[in-house]
Formats: sequence, structure tokens, C-alpha cells
Amino acid sequence: MKALVPIITLFSSGLKAIVLRNRIPKNFSSAHSALACSTFMVDEVYEEFNHNNSCSGDDDILSNVKCIPAKCMEHNGLSSGENGIFAYEDKDSPISENQKAYDDQMEIIKVLLSNRGWNLGFQNGYRIDLSRFNVMKILNDLFEESTDADLALYFFRWSEYCIESKHTVEVVCTMIHILVFGNMNHKAMDLLLHLISDNSGEKGWHDICLKIHETHTKRRVLETVYGMLVNCYVKENMTRVALKVICQIRHLNIFPSVGVCHSLLKALLESEKLNLAWEFCKEMKCQGIGLNAPIISLFIRRYCKQGNIDSGWKLLMEMKYLGAKPDVVACTIVIDSLCKMPLLKEATSILFKMIQMGIFPDSVSVSSVVNGYYKVGKYKEAMDVLEIFNLSPNIFVFNSFISKLCTDGNMLMAAKVFQDMCEMGLIPDCFSYTTMMAGYCKIKDINSGLKYLGKMLKRGIRPSVATYTLLIDSCCKLRDMEMAEYLFQRMMTEGLVPDVVSYNTLMNGYGKRGPLKKAFELLHMMRSAGISPDLVTYNILIHGLINRGLVNEAKGILDELIRRGFSPDVVTFTNVIGGFLNKGNFKEAFLLLFCMSGHKLEPDVVTCSALLNGYCRAGRMAEANVLFHKMLDDGLKADLILYNSLIHGFCSLGNIDDACHLVSTMIKHGIMPNNSTRHALVLGYKVKHVENPVERAALKLQQLLLKYGIRTEDDR
Repeated sequence: MKALVPIITLFSSGLKAIVLRNRIPKNFSSAHSALACSTFMVDEVYEEFNHNNSCSGDDDILSNVKCIPAKCMEHNGLSSGENGIFAYEDKDSPISENQKAYDDQMEIIKVLLSNRGWNLGFQNGYRIDLSRFNVMKILNDLFEESTDADLALYFFRWSEYCIESKHTVEVVCTMIHILVFGNMNHKAMDLLLHLISDNSGEKGWHDICLKIHETHTKRRVLETVYGMLVNCYVKENMTRVALKVICQIRHLNIFPSVGVCHSLLKALLESEKLNLAWEFCKEMKCQGIGLNAPIISLFIRRYCKQGNIDSGWKLLMEMKYLGAKPDVVACTIVIDSLCKMPLLKEATSILFKMIQMGIFPDSVSVSSVVNGYYKVGKYKEAMDVLEIFNLSPNIFVFNSFISKLCTDGNMLMAAKVFQDMCEMGLIPDCFSYTTMMAGYCKIKDINSGLKYLGKMLKRGIRPSVATYTLLIDSCCKLRDMEMAEYLFQRMMTEGLVPDVVSYNTLMNGYGKRGPLKKAFELLHMMRSAGISPDLVTYNILIHGLINRGLVNEAKGILDELIRRGFSPDVVTFTNVIGGFLNKGNFKEAFLLLFCMSGHKLEPDVVTCSALLNGYCRAGRMAEANVLFHKMLDDGLKADLILYNSLIHGFCSLGNIDDACHLVSTMIKHGIMPNNSTRHALVLGYKVKHVENPVERAALKLQQLLLKYGIRTEDDR
């Protein structure tokens, strides 16, 4: 762990510090990484220990700790003295393992600066003030002498490190100009983004524009830097500011390149500023920049995304009048949008229209139509399109076809397509096999899924973690924990590293159907493998404990999660609340409910069902009814399960009137009674010793439904 370690903090009774080495960084990672603390970084490891088992060597360890003040730091020749003074002192003390590389850089800088009249290297310790003006002058001198922008950047970061504060806007702009002139535009972009972040005030952009102009030396570089500035504002989603910068630099007869304009237009359209985007296009034309096909395609894409395909198609047809030629990309955008609607006949007709326009459909445009037909189950039409346009189906087309069939549960057809793919000489990949396995698992045919795993291994195709995970999940759902565990072990034997989802899947199986002890063993395995358990992991364990009646243990895990800084979700709280209610412990349940609000979590319908079920089981219907109406007042939308819980509670006490009132309320809100509702009413009439309770319950339900104009089968 790297930390800034003032020496006083090392005298702690609960921590042992082991200092590995002192280190002065060779590279200063950012122009804005100056340290506010007056000490260098050292690498150390803290180990927690018990007073009863503490080592006797602590004093020796602490005696070796070194803390090097930044004010006194020495670099075998160049050092920073007080008040940001750049000083030369003839010392020869090795400080770190990177010292030689560091010395080489500084030696080059000394020689180059001495050629420009900076008197460095004298034994008397001649000093140079690292003022704004001096730093700018040194940067320019270094670059003019060496033409090495990287060397200037090294000094820029080093000097900022020495003065322990960020450079001024002028110094940063000087460095940006040097980087652009030295073909290091990516570094210049980084500095510009930091500059924007540090000057985000209302007039920040104006100050940056002004300083960029004041510090420039080459017109070509200035134009590039301004274009990059606009692009940076676009990247930061500050399109309004980007437009202000363009308006400002236009007075200097500077306008961004086509590429920057494209980025700006894309950002404007993505933020729904369609009119502003068209206005900017007019300005581009005034500046002599024509609209090309990629730019017009941005507008076509926006129209299609809005569902306005007619406007998109019209713009496509008018491209030639705007000075651009329609291309396959623009046509594919319209085709893809039609396929998603799905207007497949129209999409197919555009493929033929493209040929008339002299544009030859490519594999992407044809595949869009083919996939569209696949998704709606029109497999013959899909194959016809492939044949007409002489496109050999590739692995991606077949995978899309197979995926749709598996999703629909049509495994006979999926297996046939898979076989056809192999007969055509295409080699199924991991995705192909995994999709087939997922399809069979979905219909609970795990044996067929395992056969495809065997075929996969026989062909020498390595399964992925996702492949094994879905098979493990299927085995767990079929209660075959032995096979699930075998697959998990097989996955690791093949050198695959299970992820948190894999562990959670098997753990969930043990939590629901197997020995819970094995779920906790998996938790230990996860941690040993360096995989951090997530909230799902702990929810699985809590649910497993609750199912076995171990509510206090589940509450202990919840408390531990909160102590460790996890943010439990509604599921976590609901599981434990339900557990306490099953035990009749309303006090703990409501304490957890209040705890939920402390974590800014709102109870959902499942939480409310658990609370109401608890009251109903205890026969406390008055409290259940009050809680139910309070939940409704708070905006909760009750579902059929919630209504049925309360109805069953009233009926179990023979309170038919309140139960029927709830049935009437649920019908009024569009929730229809089901068999559970009918059985609850039958129970109510039985408790009241009414004759023919089944007929009475059916008649009552019929009357309540007719009240709202709903007829049942018996009424017809």
C-alpha cells in the first residue's frame, strides 16, 4: 500500500510498519499531481497484530523507517530548495533503484539548458527561481534545443512536483503547444482535459482561449490546439461551450477540422439538439466545409432512432443535392431501423433499390435483413435473401439464427440449423455450442445439453466460464447437485477460473437444496482465489439460513455487511424481516424496517407481503389492515399475492365482510381474483359454518365481478 507517511504516525500501538523501500518516482504521472504533503511517498505494508502475540522486533523495524522531506529532496545534482527554487548541488547519494534513469534525464536537461545560457552544474550551487516566466522560457528552450517534446514534458512535470502546486494556465498552454509541435497530440489532449476540469467556471473557457493564443508561436500549431480544445469540450459533454469557443476563434479565421465538426454534430444529435446541429451545418458550409456522407449519416441515424424513418429516407435520397453521394453505410442505417420495427418487406426493397443506385449491398446490410427475418421466425425468407444476394452465411449469421430458435424453445429446428452449418464447412465456435446448451437447459433437457458439451470438447473447442455456469445452474435447478459440483470441478481442472457468478450459481444450489455447509465452503474458496463476494453472494447465504430457521445467524451476516461498508439491498432486508416474522418476532422485524429507511431503501411489494403475512399468521388482522392501507397511501401498488394474503387472513377468522371488501377493491383496480382468492372465501364460509361454502364462495365472487361489469364462464 502506498501512502504518505509522516513519521509521527508510525508510533501506533495497533500497527506494525514494514518499510520496503524509499522511492522517488521517475515519472510524474500528471501535470496535476503535485503533492500537498511535504514528504515523499514510501512503500510500506501494515500488518494488524495482537498485543499478546506481538513481536519483540518492533523497535528495530521503526528504527529503519525513513521520511524524506520534500524541501530537502536531492536528485544527485538537481534539487528543489525553498520557495520553489531549482537548485544545483553537487551531491552523490543514491536514493532509489530508478535513480540512474532519472539522472540520465536530468543530465541531458542540464547540458541542453547550459547551451541556452542557463548556468547549471557549478559547484557553488547556482539557483534558478521556478517562476511562471522561467518555466515557460526553459520549456521553450529545451524543445528548441532538442526538438524532444517528451523531454520538455519531463521537466514540466518535475518542476510542478518541485513547486508543490499546479502550473498556471500560461505554463500549461505553453506545454500544450510544444506537445502538438512535437507530434504528441494524445498528451496534449490529456493536459487540455485537465485544464478544462480546473477551469470549469463560467468564464473558464474564455481564459483558456486567451492564454492559448498568447502563448502560441506557430499558426499551424495554434489551429490544431484550438481544434483539440473544441474536441475536449465535446468529450466532456459541454457542447454549448464548444460552440462558444468556435465563435471566439472564428475571429482569428480559425475553424475546426471536419473530424472535430463530425464529433460536435454527433454530440449535438445525441443530446436531441437537432435544430442546433442543422444551424452548425450551415456555418460549416459558410466556412467552405462541405457535408460528407458520414456527417449526413449522423442525421439519418438520429431520424431513424426517433422512429421517423420517412425523414431519414428522404434525407438519404437528397444527399446528392447536399454535395454528398449516398453510400452503403447510410442505406444500412435505414435498413436496420426498418428491420427492428419490423418492416421487413420495406427493408428488402431497399436492398434492391441500392443496386439501382449503383450501391452494392455488403454483408452487413444483407445480414440485417436476414436477422430480421430470423427474429420473426421467417427462416425460408431469410435463406432466400442470402441466396439472391449471393451471400454465403457466416458463423455470425448462423449464430443469430440458432439463438432465436433456442430462445423460442424450437430445439429441433435449432439442431437442424446447427447440423447444416457444420455440413457447409463452417466450424461452430464457443458461442454456437453454448447457445445450444442454453436452449436445451431452458427446456430442462440437461442430457442433450451435456452431449453438446461433449461434442465441443471432442472438436477441441474450449468451453468458457459462461458455458459451465449455465450447465451448473441447470443441474442445480434439477436438484442434481452431484453433477453440478462435478462440472464446477471440471471447469477448474481445465484451467478456467470461475468468476463470482459461477460461485454464486453453485452456492445458490446448495443454499436451496444441498448442505448449507458447502455454500460456506465455497465462500471460503472464493476468498482464497482472490474473488470478492458480492451482495448476491451474501443474499444467497442469508436466504439459505432463513430457510433453515437460523434467523439470528442471518441477522449476524446482515450486521457484518453493514459494518464492512456494504450497501444491503431490499432483498437482503426482506429475507431477514421475513425470517423474524416467521418466528413471530415483530419487534426485530420492524427494527429492520426502520433500518431500511436509514439506508434510503423503500420496502417493495415483497417486503410488504412478508409483513402482512406475519400479521395474518398471528391473527392480528386489525394491525395488518392498518399497515396495508398505510402502504397504499405511501404509493405502493399492491399485487394479487398481497391482496390474497390479507383476504386469507380475514377469512381464517371468519371475517367475510372485510375479505369481500378487499376482493371488490382489487377488482376495481384491475386485479382479477384467482383460485387462491376463491379458496380463501371457501375457508371463510367454513369458519362461519355456512352451508355449501364452495357454492357460496363462487356465488359471492360472481356477484362482485358483475358489480364491475365482468362476466364469468358461468354467466354466459
